Amino acid sequence: MVGSSSPDAKLWPYFQDGLRRIDYVLTYNVQMPQSTHKQSSKSCLCCRFKREPKIPPAHEDPELAAQEQRLDYHADDQRLRREEFEENLREMGLEMEKEEGTKLPGVGFLKIHAPWDVLCREAEFMKLKMPTTKVYCLESYQKVNMFLQKVTAPLQPKVGENQTENEKHLSYPFSREKQHLMYLILVLSLQILYEQWASYSIFYKYQPIGLVRKYFGEKVGLYFAWLGVYTQMLIPAAIVGVIVFLYGCATVDNNIPSMEVCDERNNITMCPMCDRACSYWKLVTACGTARASHLFDNAATVFFAIFMALWATMFMEHWKRRQMRLNYVWDMTSFEDGEAENVKLTCRDRMPAYMTIITMMIFVTLAIVFGVVLYRVSIMTALHMSSTPTFRTNIRATVKTTAAIINLIIIIIMDEVYGAIARWLTIMEVPKTDKSFEERLIFKTFILKFANAFTPIVYLAFFRGRIIGRPGKYLYVMGSYRMEECAHAGCLMELCIQLCITMLGKQLIQNNLFEIGVPKLKKMLRQRKIDKNHQEELNRTLHRHEKDHFLGPFVGLNPEYMEMIIQFGMVTLFVASFPLAPLFALLNNVIEIRLDAKKFVTELRRPIAVRAKDIGIWYTLLRGISKVAVIVNAFVISFTSDFIPRLVYQHMYSPDGTLHGFVNHTLSYFNVSHFQPGTEPMVPMHLGYKVDVCRYKDYRDPPWSDTPYEFSREFWAILAARLAFVIVFQNVVMLMSDFVDWLIPDIPKDISIQIHKERNLVVELFMKQERGKKYRNTVRDPSPQPLRSRPSSQA
Repeated sequence: MVGSSSPDAKLWPYFQDGLRRIDYVLTYNVQMPQSTHKQSSKSCLCCRFKREPKIPPAHEDPELAAQEQRLDYHADDQRLRREEFEENLREMGLEMEKEEGTKLPGVGFLKIHAPWDVLCREAEFMKLKMPTTKVYCLESYQKVNMFLQKVTAPLQPKVGENQTENEKHLSYPFSREKQHLMYLILVLSLQILYEQWASYSIFYKYQPIGLVRKYFGEKVGLYFAWLGVYTQMLIPAAIVGVIVFLYGCATVDNNIPSMEVCDERNNITMCPMCDRACSYWKLVTACGTARASHLFDNAATVFFAIFMALWATMFMEHWKRRQMRLNYVWDMTSFEDGEAENVKLTCRDRMPAYMTIITMMIFVTLAIVFGVVLYRVSIMTALHMSSTPTFRTNIRATVKTTAAIINLIIIIIMDEVYGAIARWLTIMEVPKTDKSFEERLIFKTFILKFANAFTPIVYLAFFRGRIIGRPGKYLYVMGSYRMEECAHAGCLMELCIQLCITMLGKQLIQNNLFEIGVPKLKKMLRQRKIDKNHQEELNRTLHRHEKDHFLGPFVGLNPEYMEMIIQFGMVTLFVASFPLAPLFALLNNVIEIRLDAKKFVTELRRPIAVRAKDIGIWYTLLRGISKVAVIVNAFVISFTSDFIPRLVYQHMYSPDGTLHGFVNHTLSYFNVSHFQPGTEPMVPMHLGYKVDVCRYKDYRDPPWSDTPYEFSREFWAILAARLAFVIVFQNVVMLMSDFVDWLIPDIPKDISIQIHKERNLVVELFMKQERGKKYRNTVRDPSPQPLRSRPSSQA
C-alpha cells in the first residue's frame, strides 16, 4: 500500500472519484510525440487514412524521414489495436480510467473496475461454486484429529486456517436468485504470505496452500501443493538411500573383489589403454576406484531399485488422493474446462515439425556425445604422453570430472536453445486453443530437454566400453582402442560421477542461481531507465501498481514444473547407481519451495488466477517416467554394474561358493606379440620387466586355445543371466507397482462419503425451497379452487 506521504493516497486503490475500486491494472507503452504532425489519440482513427504523405525538406535525409514515417504508422497501428481492445472491454460492462505518463515517462496504466452485476453475470457463466448459508457437519475422527493437531502444531503456519473445522458450508453454482454468504470476494494480505510462506526461516513448516490458492488461483496453488507432496515423499527415499550408502561404506573393507584388486601380491599386469603412448600398468593402481565403486555397487543396490520403483507408485497415488482432497475443499469436484475441443492436425501438418525434432535431436545429441568422447580420449592420451609425474597420476579421475563438467555446461546452454526451438515448432503447428498450445509446447520441451540432460548418462551406462574390441584387433578412436573402456569395477562409478555433477550443477546453477540472479538483474535494468535524481522521490510517491511495473512478468509455471520433472527423472531413472540422489533432491526442494514463494511474492507481477482441478499433462509425464525407470534400473543393474557377473561366478564357477578369484575370472589374456605393427608401447619396460602376456577386462578365450580371442562360454552364460534378470526384475516390479496402484483408492473414503452427503443435501435444500415457494404462492392466492366430482362406486 502507498504510504501517507503520497498526496492522493486516500484515493488508492480507487478511481479518481474515490468510489469505484480498482480491480485490475493493464500497462502499455506510450509513444512520445516526435513531430508536430502527429494527431492525438482521439483523432487518430479518423486521420489514419486521410494523412497525406510527408514530403521531407530538401536538407533532410530521405531515408531518415521514411524511417520516422514508418515508426509513426507503427505507433498509430498499436494505438488503434489498443483502442479496439478497450472498446471491447467497455462492451462487456467494465469501467476504465487511464493514467498516462504522469510519473513514469513512456508508461501508461489502464485501471479497470468490474461492477457487481458484471461479476455476477460472469460467475453464472463460469458456474462458479459459492458457499451458502446451509452448514453441515463433517464426519471425522475427533480424537485422531486432535492428536494430529497437537503433534503437527509446530509445523503449521500461523495463518489462522490450520485448525480442522468440523463444519462445512454447502456450495453450488452461483446464482443471483439464490442466497449465498455475504463474503464473495476475500481481500487477502500479501504480508501474511511474505511472513508465513516466502521466508527461508520457516522451511520446516507446511505451506499455507489455501492462502496461496486464494491469492494466486487454483493453478498456482496446485503447483505448490504438488511440490510440497513431492518434497515430503522424498524424505523416506532419502533416508533409505543414505542407509544403502552407509551399508556400502560399512562393507567396503570386507568386499572380496576390491580386496583382490588392492592386493599387491596378485601382481596382475594390465594391457595398455592406448596405442604407443600408453604402456603396461598394474591392476593395484585401480584400488581406489574399486573401493569407491563398492559404495554404489553392492548387494543393497537391487533392493533400493525395487524400493524406488514402489516409491514412485506410492508418490503418484498419494498425489492423486491429495489432489482429490484439494478439489473437494476448493469446490472443484464438478469443475469442467469449458475450452473448445482441439482440432486434430493431419499427418501432413505434423510431419515437418516432428521430423525436424527427430533429425535435430539425433545430430545434435550425437555431436555432443562424440565431442565429449574425443575430449576424453585426447586429454587422456596427452596425460599419458606427459613426462611429468603429477599429470600421470589420477588420470582417470581428472578426465572423468572435467568431462562431466563440460557436459553440464553444454546441458545448461542447450536447455535454453531447446526451449526456443520447442516454442518455434509448436507455433508452426498452429494449435487451435491455448490448452492445446500449452500441452504441445510442454511435450516438445520435455522431450528435447530430457534427451539433452540424459544422453551423456545413457551413453555412460549402456554404450561406453561395449564396442571397443580387444587388444590387437580394435576400433580406432584417435588411435586409442581402450580409452573408452570402463574401469575394472565397471562403469557404475563413472555413471555416478556424471549423474552427481549434472544433478547438483543443474540445481545450484540453473535452478537456484539463475532464479535468484536473473530476476534481480532484470529489475535493476528496468530501474536504471529512470532518472536517479527522481528515483527516491518516485519511491515515496508511486502507487502500488506503478511500483509493480518494475517487477518481472509472469511467464507461467512450465519452467518450474520442467526443472522438477527432470529432477524426478534423475531421482528415479538411474537411482541404482546413485542412492544419494533423493537426499540431494530433498535438500534442493526445501530451498526451492521458499525460493519460488519469494519469487512469486516479491519478484514477479501477480499472475492471472486460473482455475484448474489437476496438474494436467505433467501427471502423464511423471507416470511415464516412473514406468520407464523400472526398465532403466533393470538394465543398469544387469549390464552396467557387476552384480550379475558376481552372482553367476559365485553360483557356477566359484570353487568354494564365495567371490574369491572373481577378479581373475573377469580378466582375459593377451599375448603382446599379437600387437599390430606400430601399436605396441613405446616404453615396454615401463614396469621394470619384460611383459609377455597382459590382461584386459573381458570374457574371451586365451590366445593358446583353439578359438583365440573369441567370446568364451562364460560370456554367453553371463549374457543369458543378464537378460533373464531384466525380464524377471521388470515384470516383478511392474506387478508390485500395479498391485500398490490397485490397493490404494484414488479418492479418500472420507472425501467420497462427504461428496455423496453434499449431493443429498443439495437435493434436500432445493426441495425445501420449492416447497416454500409453493406454500407462499398458496398463501398469496387464497381463492377456493373448484373440486372435481368423484364418481361413486355405484355408477
